Amino acid sequence: MSKINIWLQAFRLRTLPLALSSILMGSLLAVSHGYFDTAIFLLGVLTTIFLQILSNLANDYGDAKSGIDGMDRKGPSRTVQAGLIEKQEMKRMLYVFVVLSLISGISLIVLALGDQWMKGLMFFILGLGAIAAAINYTVGKSPYGYSGWGDLFVLMFFGFVGVLGSYFLLSGQLTPWLILPAISTGLFSVAVLNLNNIRDIESDRKNGKFSIPVRLGRTRAVIYHYLLLVLGMVSAITYVIFEGTAWYSWAFLLVVPLLIVNARAVSVKKEASDLDPYLKQMAISTLFFVLLFGFGQVQF
Repeated sequence: MSKINIWLQAFRLRTLPLALSSILMGSLLAVSHGYFDTAIFLLGVLTTIFLQILSNLANDYGDAKSGIDGMDRKGPSRTVQAGLIEKQEMKRMLYVFVVLSLISGISLIVLALGDQWMKGLMFFILGLGAIAAAINYTVGKSPYGYSGWGDLFVLMFFGFVGVLGSYFLLSGQLTPWLILPAISTGLFSVAVLNLNNIRDIESDRKNGKFSIPVRLGRTRAVIYHYLLLVLGMVSAITYVIFEGTAWYSWAFLLVVPLLIVNARAVSVKKEASDLDPYLKQMAISTLFFVLLFGFGQVQF
């Protein structure tokens, strides 16, 4: 395998559609209210890509450094753990993506907010928080991903910060109802993480990784998964009841059968390898939901 292909494997580009879902949701909602700027949107996408790759690289590096994910892990192999990339190489690449995230993020703030320094400072602090969250999931003295806090951070950054932040940068304002699609996007993103953690529950328990499924046990983790899917859909339905303007605002309900399939799989599939395809299915379902919901709010 060439070095370029090894790095592409480490970047885990397949995670990008889910990461971009929150930006797409916020942007489409902004379009539905008459706001859009191509340059701001593209810089938002670029910043999100850099942050997601940073998170993936940090995850690779942190798992190898801590040794908490042994060779019995069920997901894709880690490049550092497999000896394909040296720890120092990965550490240098982490610095590269921190810098890229900062450059892109600061450019986005300056372009969107101009001389609104207080708002710019607030978004800069949020950006630093996003970088810290991307790294500290598995890196540091107390990685929050190993102690069950990953779900909360995913809800925060894939839901509230991603959706509401992108909407604000495009429109310069927020309305209370927007929290509902932010919750939906965040909860569906948490469902992807929860499914991943249900798949890895045995190896995580063995290696001292206290994810939500490890803490709850498999049966209650499945119930938790159901709640994530149901509450995500209820939030979306509530928004459309009060804010929807056309019959096609309900197009997102086409995702319901996909969520039912996912929920059933989590319930009946006991082997980790059998759950693996449903991780991708849940991520794609989330993106599909965002596109249908977002475009459904736009008046054509």
